[in-house]
Amino acid sequence: MKQVLLMLLTAFVLTACGSGNEKKTDSTETSSVSSVVTSVVDADPSTVYVYYFHGKQRCKTCIAVQSFAQEAVEQMYGDNQNVKFMEVLIDETANKELVEKYGISWSSLIVAKGDSHIDITQNAFANPAGVKEMLKSEVDSRL
Repeated sequence: MKQVLLMLLTAFVLTACGSGNEKKTDSTETSSVSSVVTSVVDADPSTVYVYYFHGKQRCKTCIAVQSFAQEAVEQMYGDNQNVKFMEVLIDETANKELVEKYGISWSSLIVAKGDSHIDITQNAFANPAGVKEMLKSEVDSRL
C-alpha cells in the first residue's frame, strides 16, 4: 500500500513539475554556488558527482530538492575535492550528451562516479527533507 501511495505521489509531483502553468524561475531563486557540466568528457572518473537535472520551469518541490541536495553536498563535502554538486539544465544543447547518458527527461537527482550511478529522484521527490541522508549514504559508498 505504501509503495502504491509513493508511486502516485511521485507521479503527481513529476507531472506538476512539467506543467506549463508553473512559475518560471530565475537564478535569483536558487543558489549561485553550483557548477554546470557541459560534457561527459569533463567528468573525472575519481570524483563523485551529484547531478541535479532540471528544465527551465520548475515547481516548488523541484526547487526544494535542488536546495536540499546542494546544501547537503556543501555541508558534508565542501572541503572534499572528490565530491561535486552539478546543476544541469536539460534544455541546453551543451548538456545534451550528459542528459542522454543518464536518460533524463525531467527533474532528476543522480549520484555518479565513473560508469557507476544511481538515480535517487523518486525518493528525493517523495521526501525532499530526507535528501541529505540519501546523499550521504550514496556518496560515502562511492568514495
